[in-house]
Amino acid sequence: MANYKLQINGKSYEVDVEEDTPLLWVLRDNLGLVGTKYSCGIAQCGACTVHLNGEAVRSCVLPVSAVKSDKVTTIEGLSENGDHPVQQAWEEVDVAQCGYCQAGQIMTAAALLKKNPSPSDEEIVEGMNANICRCGTYHRIKEAVKLASAKSK
Repeated sequence: MANYKLQINGKSYEVDVEEDTPLLWVLRDNLGLVGTKYSCGIAQCGACTVHLNGEAVRSCVLPVSAVKSDKVTTIEGLSENGDHPVQQAWEEVDVAQCGYCQAGQIMTAAALLKKNPSPSDEEIVEGMNANICRCGTYHRIKEAVKLASAKSK
């Protein structure tokens, strides 16, 4: 076991875990931040997406030892009141069906829009492509990303 000092959602945390413990389990089991979801466990679905220094990463395969002093943002830290433009757009477009993948979808969309504030339809599809929605809400996801882009201008 090793002691890790983490910066998550603007707060400092200390955890004593094995170095190969995935960040996902540190977030959920050690810190009680359960908005980030576990699904495939092999970085293929996107449900576990968080931001590491603003970049979308899959927390299910990222060992806590690799985080070091990087800044982690989870869905709980994206905005204090759920008023991030992506979260607002998700609600306005009524994207969620079952909702399980939505935290990862939102975190991926927020990172995409940070890099490219005005993506084309093709860039949205490409940027969101690695996130799986079992309910098939891809059309609404694309519409919400477009709306969030417009809201951010």
